[in-house]
Amino acid sequence: MFRRQFVAGSAAAAAAIAAGRSAQAQAQQFSIATGTTGAVYYPLGGAMANILSKKVPGWAVTAEATAGSVANMHMIRDGKAQLALTQCDTAYDAIKGLDKFVGKPVESRTLCVVYPNLVHFVTMEGTGINKLADIKGKRISTSAPVSGSEVMALRIIDELGLKLSDIKRERLAPAESTNAMKDGKLDGYFFNGGPPVAAITDLAATQGVKIKLIPTADLVPALNKKYGPVFAPSEIKAKAYPNQDAAVPVIAIWNILIVPASMSDDQAYTIIKTLWDNQADLVATHKASADMTPENQKLANSSVPFHPGALKFFAEKGIKLS
Repeated sequence: MFRRQFVAGSAAAAAAIAAGRSAQAQAQQFSIATGTTGAVYYPLGGAMANILSKKVPGWAVTAEATAGSVANMHMIRDGKAQLALTQCDTAYDAIKGLDKFVGKPVESRTLCVVYPNLVHFVTMEGTGINKLADIKGKRISTSAPVSGSEVMALRIIDELGLKLSDIKRERLAPAESTNAMKDGKLDGYFFNGGPPVAAITDLAATQGVKIKLIPTADLVPALNKKYGPVFAPSEIKAKAYPNQDAAVPVIAIWNILIVPASMSDDQAYTIIKTLWDNQADLVATHKASADMTPENQKLANSSVPFHPGALKFFAEKGIKLS
């Protein structure tokens, strides 16, 4: 009798444990919203997913290819992603309910500042484009729809005093833009990314092509006045791309890793600790993540508040965010 009860009890306990494990495993599935495959977010987000899946027992994390920052914030709001890479200007609009997020704000929190996006305007010799104002009448890609790069391109075009009808507009991801330029179907394109951007490297390395990167940094004061303090002057260093001989002054926008404000402190802490402890693997995937340093973890570099789980981690590391 005792044995039957013991066996039955053991079976029930085993079933309960198995059910608990199943529920726990299901609860530990995450998606990271990244970007287009020819840019930086996608490989970097893939590396983050790989690290978290390998290093945190019971977690299964996948990287989702997306159009970029705007789409990523929509995915966070709609519960379709639990982590996202995004530009801080887009995150600022999202949490404030501005621009693409009017009436539908996104309650997010920052885990860490990752690296600065540099605003590229890419053209090549022979197009007649030597400064931004020269895009009038040209065939220009404003980047992929629902991307942070597209938002930035539209803001720059507006600041130049131009209308979209003043250009022959395409809405292409960077790899598609590069291919269109190789085929003589495009004169230039906008894209925000951490150098080297694979698609731009591809264009610059093409035989017979001499790329030109057009300066944008002089627009920083006007853009900050209009859209909030989320832009900074920076530069694309010389030799970032093949045959690029001089540094180019450009607009910088910090990229941040964000999560829903509702994420538990324990989960947020585990994510940032695991990624921070394995940063070398991120740098091996893309050297832009070398900027994920203690010095760059500043409130001023993030347009949304840091998550309490991240605050706990940085406090333990002695990293001051103010």
